Amino acid sequence: MGETDSAAAWARRLAAYRTPSVSRSLFELAATAIPFTVLFALSWMALSVSPWLALGLSLVNSAFVVRLFMVQHDCGHGAYFRSRELNDWLGRVIGVLTITPYDVWRRNHAIHHATTGNLDRRGVGDIPTMTVAEYRQSPLIRRFLYRLLRHPVVLFGIVPFYTFFLQNRIPIGQMRSGMRYWISALGTNVAIFGLIGALYLLGGVPVLVFVYLPMMLLAASAGMWLFYVQHQFEETTWERDTDWSVQDAAFEGSSHYVLPPLLRWITADIGVHHVHHLASKIPFYRLGEVLRDHEALSDVRRITLRESLGCTRLALWDEDSRKLVSFAEARYRPA
Repeated sequence: MGETDSAAAWARRLAAYRTPSVSRSLFELAATAIPFTVLFALSWMALSVSPWLALGLSLVNSAFVVRLFMVQHDCGHGAYFRSRELNDWLGRVIGVLTITPYDVWRRNHAIHHATTGNLDRRGVGDIPTMTVAEYRQSPLIRRFLYRLLRHPVVLFGIVPFYTFFLQNRIPIGQMRSGMRYWISALGTNVAIFGLIGALYLLGGVPVLVFVYLPMMLLAASAGMWLFYVQHQFEETTWERDTDWSVQDAAFEGSSHYVLPPLLRWITADIGVHHVHHLASKIPFYRLGEVLRDHEALSDVRRITLRESLGCTRLALWDEDSRKLVSFAEARYRPA
């Protein structure tokens, strides 16, 4: 790869797209928050007709919870508005709706961006990933637990529930980093419990069971799936610290998840993840503009919706073949 096509060169070139538009940001926020509110109200009203109709509308509304999280995500990168304070306060408000303490998440996510693809700095804001050698050398119980964790039912069913409903309630990994993260977690908790309490007082258990919880659980699972596919694919890359660079890891270790137009809109183009990692301050509504202006980026680490389904079998990084492989494939590779 020549200098003009290097990850560092692309990062410099993409800096021109970092400027947000206030009017566009407000439009995207309204186009997300208003349908979310309307669908939530309709789902609640549908309880008087059928709880199953309410459930169906709740599941549809999970799409707008995902999109709200993407707005929060851009706020965390300082990409949604020019004002850091405005980004932070919008992110905190949305964090109540997405049950994600904004300041805690923002710090963990910044660590993810700063360490993605680094084998010697795993463990914060990423999907747990072992190398083939580490797996073979691990005790039986650790191998069993790792296989259990990587099972799709656990990874996309149980783990999202644990992450969003339980782990997010305390500042995991930041408990000694200062009061700011305690205030973020506990303040968000108070607001969430206040919201849930209000829903219970006004609508009772049915509102929680058929309107609120299904929407949040499906959104959490969808979010976990998106995060998984963005870095857990066969041609991703991991390096030891001595050979690792943040820009190369961003470019080569993040996918371009090609989705149908509706899903691209719902997910706020987060599938253009290689560009996002190279230039995280680009607002999500400008990522499509980047691909239109630079066609060469469209084919980098490209994964279709159909191809992404096969990523669920991948679980171990093979340092010899430099690919993510399945447990079955790892079994037949030479020790």
